[in-house]
Amino acid sequence: MAESEFIVEMRHITKRFPGIVANDDVSIAIKKGEIFAVLGENGAGKSTLVSMLFGMYEPDEGEIYIRGKFERINSPRYATSLSIGMVHQHFRLVSNYTIAENIILGLEPEKKFLGIFPYIDIKKANRDIAELSERYGLKVNPEDIIENVNVATCQRVEILKMLYREAEILIFDEPTAVLTPQEIEAFLKILQNLREHGKTIILITHKLKEIKAVADRCAILNRGKLISILDVKTSSTDDMAKMMVGREISFTTPKVPANFGKVILSVENMSVKNITGLDAVKDVSFEIRSGEVFAVAGVSGNGQNELADAIAGLLKPSGGKIILNGQDITNSSVRKRIEAGVAYIPEDRHNVGLVLDFPLRDNFPLRRYYSSKFSHRGVINEAEFDDYGKRLESEYDIRSSQGGATITRSMSGGNQQKAIIAREIDMQTPLIIFMQPTRGLDAGAVMNVHRQIVAERDRGAAVLLISLDLDEIYDCADTIAVIFNGRINKISPASELSVEDAGLYMMGVGKSA
Repeated sequence: MAESEFIVEMRHITKRFPGIVANDDVSIAIKKGEIFAVLGENGAGKSTLVSMLFGMYEPDEGEIYIRGKFERINSPRYATSLSIGMVHQHFRLVSNYTIAENIILGLEPEKKFLGIFPYIDIKKANRDIAELSERYGLKVNPEDIIENVNVATCQRVEILKMLYREAEILIFDEPTAVLTPQEIEAFLKILQNLREHGKTIILITHKLKEIKAVADRCAILNRGKLISILDVKTSSTDDMAKMMVGREISFTTPKVPANFGKVILSVENMSVKNITGLDAVKDVSFEIRSGEVFAVAGVSGNGQNELADAIAGLLKPSGGKIILNGQDITNSSVRKRIEAGVAYIPEDRHNVGLVLDFPLRDNFPLRRYYSSKFSHRGVINEAEFDDYGKRLESEYDIRSSQGGATITRSMSGGNQQKAIIAREIDMQTPLIIFMQPTRGLDAGAVMNVHRQIVAERDRGAAVLLISLDLDEIYDCADTIAVIFNGRINKISPASELSVEDAGLYMMGVGKSA
């Protein structure tokens, strides 16, 4: 039999879960040495499809061929034996192990002491990892502890885990969701380098710019169905976006001129320490008015998380004041802040935003479950929980397999994010904090969130938007503050600050503010 020109073929794949068909008769074929992108909305079935290739699920119908041979891939271990590797959206690393220890886990090189007693040859592992990282342009220090390195380094470790196991087919599931713009640029170069080394890349994403930058071909999924397979070079982002969501998408948010009112939030000389006790936010002051989107721009790790957490009440400032509508809330509890009118979409949706093992419907009233709307004399009103959940699911297009009964952990990351945004916006508070609100969302959902941000501003809320995405900031902001090394070094009307100047301030080299 002639060797197939395709290294991976998935033929007529169907996968069902309770209440939903995740993949509906999908067929794709991937050539050796290409970057093949899988594009689709949140919940379109992208991750489910590639998870079957890695043995995390088995298809209900259809067949998978690797290098022209039919394979029943029933476990990640078997997938690894076929030289298939996968980097998941949420990294799977042991935080108190070194980089080398994480990479060799399960394949530890052994020596024998006195020719009898086996022990792990960590020196050899460190040498091997250093050599491997050098060869593929993925420089890491094998002896660094995972909990002490940044997100981009963790991603490199995940890639090196695959390469150490001699993977030829590399699957990346939403690999740039947690990276800064600079880290994304570096990561795309890594993908191109891997392709040059003969690796086959499967890239699951909803970011059209990234697909245009590196992919050869692109499969588009919509609600589990394969819509088309396109040659990326000859396809426009507008066409891809339209196929992905089934309608035209505008990439700019319509805005009327802002109508600023009174000061809602005043932050006065605030400093905040991080978990290591160092100053992450240093003597920061600003005001946000009613009807204003005040955006904080900066490279990741410059104090944005601590700034947002301190205003929301998750961290206690080490100095300064937080004033909301004339009321000092610096030392108020989280509940008191909610009741005073603070809504918060946090960056960490899993650990801060949701209770993942609760049903979806129980996550919606988390801020207000004790109020008379949802309970009476300490007894939960189950019918109100159900009705409230159904309304938010419908209004915010939150997709799940079993509606409000769906366990939140089982939902796609994008739909989890939509649930948090729905809950916080629906409280109609005078102050709403959006921290990385569109991380992990598809193009259509991103534009919906931008419209919601502007709608909040137009109803008279003070909006604090913190984002690593300058396109997002310029699409939504009335006022831009740039943070560098924990200090705000520039505050300007958005119309008066160029993207180039904002970038310079973000790197700490802008003109004197």
